[in-house]
Amino acid sequence: MQKGFYKLQKTYKTQSPFAIGSPALIWQFFFFYLPLLLMMLTSIFKITEEETLSGITMQHFLLLFSKSHFSIILNSLLLSFLTAFICLFTAFPLAYFIAFQGKKYKNLLLFFLILPFWSNFLLHVYAWFFVLEREGFLNNLLLSFGMIHQPIHFLNSLFAVMLMMVYCYLPFMVLPIFSSLERFDRHLLEASNDLGGSHIKTFLNIMLPLTLPAVRTGFFLVFIPSFGEFIIPELMGGDKYYFVGNAISEYVMGDNTGGIGAAFMVLSCISLISVAALIYILFKKVSQKLIRGAL
Repeated sequence: MQKGFYKLQKTYKTQSPFAIGSPALIWQFFFFYLPLLLMMLTSIFKITEEETLSGITMQHFLLLFSKSHFSIILNSLLLSFLTAFICLFTAFPLAYFIAFQGKKYKNLLLFFLILPFWSNFLLHVYAWFFVLEREGFLNNLLLSFGMIHQPIHFLNSLFAVMLMMVYCYLPFMVLPIFSSLERFDRHLLEASNDLGGSHIKTFLNIMLPLTLPAVRTGFFLVFIPSFGEFIIPELMGGDKYYFVGNAISEYVMGDNTGGIGAAFMVLSCISLISVAALIYILFKKVSQKLIRGAL
């Protein structure tokens, strides 16, 4: 009896983590994997007038093999890469300052970094409207300093799209890097300084190799979701720039074009996964060279 009780207790201890995490897995299955599977099925099946699936076809994919569709995917890849690249070069100094110079104000600085997530996303976009419009804060500031002689039309431009993208995705880059720098052993910097290492060599040979996994995590946290961004290019670009999110929404919401939208989503995901895999390999090679001191 006692042996059976201990066996039951051991089973409970080993299975309890799975039991606690199962609601999240169920939620993920029904609201992520299942809709994704339905979209993939929609891309390869014909859709009748009664909006039912019938017969396998590759017609939806054949309609996408055009210069305009590949241009949209390429523009989205460039947008997401530039967003991640700018966020990286902005986030690393910011995370370094918070981790090494923040001291007792560290938690307060992190609070201000995360605070925008607590408000509605559309409020952020419309707030930037007042900053970037012709009579807005930025133009008035530049005019008051004499840097420009007439207002610049910042809105409905690629500059406005990029600025808003960096603003929204910057915390996703800062937090992983800050977490890595927070655990960084500062005695390594002192040892490098004592051995005559310059600031650049110390950064390349000590700090960067140890923080590169966090940099890689932050890069993908920005690169992947920014690829399918829809609201920011739509509102800040003023329908002048066409990206993957805009094309998919237009196809899915259109009449009898749901299958093409699903096929375009699959094609975009394949392109994104392929480029992400290449970037991951590049990160791995850079990490190996940094460890060997080849850079």
